[in-house]
Amino acid sequence: MCGIAGIVRNDGKDVDSALLGQMCDAIRHRGPDDDGFYVKGSVGLGMRRLSIIDLKSGQQPIHNHDRTCWIVFNGEIYNYRELRESLEKLGHTFYTNSDTEAIIHAYDQFGSDCPKYLRGMFAFAIWDERSKELFLARDRVGKKPLLYSLVNGKLVFASEFSALLLHPDISRDIDREAIHYYLSFMCVPAPLTAYRAIKKLEPGHSLRFRQSDGQITIQRYWQLNFSPKTNLGEEEAGEHAVELLRDAVRVRLMSEVPLGAFLSG
Repeated sequence: MCGIAGIVRNDGKDVDSALLGQMCDAIRHRGPDDDGFYVKGSVGLGMRRLSIIDLKSGQQPIHNHDRTCWIVFNGEIYNYRELRESLEKLGHTFYTNSDTEAIIHAYDQFGSDCPKYLRGMFAFAIWDERSKELFLARDRVGKKPLLYSLVNGKLVFASEFSALLLHPDISRDIDREAIHYYLSFMCVPAPLTAYRAIKKLEPGHSLRFRQSDGQITIQRYWQLNFSPKTNLGEEEAGEHAVELLRDAVRVRLMSEVPLGAFLSG
């Protein structure tokens, strides 16, 4: 578990690096091992890291080959080794062994389609200096949280409310519709949250914030499809389910530190 936060302004003013540091301190419990920042003028990215993969060189933010794109990332990419191998064949060069760097190179190669190539749980933010755009994406079923607020020409994002609510421009006014849903269904459906000024990025979606005019574009990159059908007997279906379960556990056991595995649900 890691945590990310960031601010992108479109009014030409510099990001308050002290405020960004406070936002990351608020989510220290998500990543007690390390922190990292990219602050350049009107853009600031920050993260708290729980070190699991590439302990020595995986510090974030991580950049692409020419330092024109920077990423902060919360999660784990299970197919990053296969993805890295395919990107290297396309001419990409890597300076770390982390799964984070595989994402930034996938963005360089595939643009906003890059989440389609990722198998894992993730919430990440990429600042593209070339296009002056912030790109956010969340995994297919929303295992990793990603909250954002568009307020007074700024896009502010974080993994938790505790970080966002430190920003002085973000109101704590309650969204009564969201409370209605919570009392009716015991959950608040995305993109709503309990605060009117804060939204959830929906699972399987990405968001672009264009600094030039402060506009956001949200795009769905994945949707569960029930149309393909299989014709399996009960025994064959059971064997296939066990194979899928074994594979799901296997890919989650990549680590350079001791970890545990458990089944829930």
